[in-house]
Amino acid sequence: MAIYHLSVKTISRSAGRSATAAAAYRAGDKITDERTGEIHDYTRKGGVESTDIILPSNAPEWAADRSALWNAAEQSEKRRNSTVAREFEIALPSELDAEERRRLAVDFARELVDRHGLAADVAIHAPNKHGDEKNHHAHILVSTRRLTADGFTEKTRELDDRKTGEVERWRERFAELQNERLEQNGNAERVDHRSLKAQGIDREPTRHLGPSATGYERRTGEQSRKRFDFEKEVLERLSRAKEIGEIERGIGALERSIIDLSGDLERFKAERIAPELAARVKQQFFDEAREAWKRETVERYTKEGDQLAAHYWGLRKNEPKEPLIFGKKEWKIEHREWVNDVYDTKDRAEAARKTAKDVQEGRFDNEPENRRAWQKKAQDRLERERPELAQALREREQAEREKAALAAARAENDRKADLAISAFKSLAVKREGKFLGYQDGGSKWAAVSAEVKAAVDGFNQYPPAARGAILEKMRENLKRDPEGAAKFRANIERDTDRDRGRSR
Repeated sequence: MAIYHLSVKTISRSAGRSATAAAAYRAGDKITDERTGEIHDYTRKGGVESTDIILPSNAPEWAADRSALWNAAEQSEKRRNSTVAREFEIALPSELDAEERRRLAVDFARELVDRHGLAADVAIHAPNKHGDEKNHHAHILVSTRRLTADGFTEKTRELDDRKTGEVERWRERFAELQNERLEQNGNAERVDHRSLKAQGIDREPTRHLGPSATGYERRTGEQSRKRFDFEKEVLERLSRAKEIGEIERGIGALERSIIDLSGDLERFKAERIAPELAARVKQQFFDEAREAWKRETVERYTKEGDQLAAHYWGLRKNEPKEPLIFGKKEWKIEHREWVNDVYDTKDRAEAARKTAKDVQEGRFDNEPENRRAWQKKAQDRLERERPELAQALREREQAEREKAALAAARAENDRKADLAISAFKSLAVKREGKFLGYQDGGSKWAAVSAEVKAAVDGFNQYPPAARGAILEKMRENLKRDPEGAAKFRANIERDTDRDRGRSR
């Protein structure tokens, strides 16, 4: 029976992941991350049936190379928590042969590329030997930016927000495309992208465990934590249904016992509305102070310009006359002073009129000194005319300062956690790769404390696909314990410094 599955996931640095690693793993390829120097080698990975890179028609030639493409995608993102790629994971019908499944995945990727201008890397994976033999699926890794002849440009924001409906549109389109291929190949099976509830089917939806949980159950023969969580969720849903029934039976009694809260509601509204009203009133006072200043300033400079212009024409009429015989030397001095006075008066008149025009057109509206003066006048007037609103505004500004301080503290905690994770990850990479001095018995590894050694070796025992989640869990724990994060990082850096001392 043909099944429908399409999920959209993000590849984010905040989860310790990278586009280069994701591309290498899905394609069974080897890619060196030029940003971090890490080598992602999955050439021994089995189960990759085919890979295709789909690009816009105006894409540069270098983009056809997988390593160049995803390194460019990484380098186009500057933030440490950037989303560097997006993945469309799709189920391919076992009713189709391998070539038709590949055509279905590539055609779907081509439509994504044509609509959004992004780059797509299609990798088709065969079913796991120890899992469902019909689990044919494809990973379509796409860039988060549009790819043009000039390289990666703007973000494909339309795929970020479910409110745009773009993801749901692609879910529907993949169902249509899959049904078209099933029909073309003479198969009566059909799929539906809608939820079971929307289809009118009364049963619990099946749950996808994912490769990590499936692999764990296969290796140990025990129930995975993910399956346990799914079953726990079902039991909780049944329990909630029972509680809802009891709540509904109590609604009648509750309605009969409601007290009059109108006074409390009015007070709540006042407390919530007062700061907004205060801000609007203060802005009005600010605007009025600005306009009053502009009127006064324009009037002053216009008057000054008119007076200087009148003085200019008066000077022009009283030009010193050159004597015929005597006093030429004195006249030259007087005339030179007159010329300077004439041109200086003209320049000052033009400058005054230009200033009046600039003020009128708002060219001084954003001058910091002016804005500070208008803000002070607005605040003084608010204190004088509406003291209750001034108090409400002060309280909100204090709350905002406290909120900003809390956000700054959280950001600092995040920074400490990120630095600690970065140091730990770097050490884990060197240890796993047996870099010079980090192999067993190496001087650099010997300098590392037993606590850090245990953490690094324990981390490296996990499969690469699980490490991003482990790092994210470590990061969340360190965020809640900033002092512990700083200590953890200090231990790693102290060990590094100790090794440098030995080298010297």
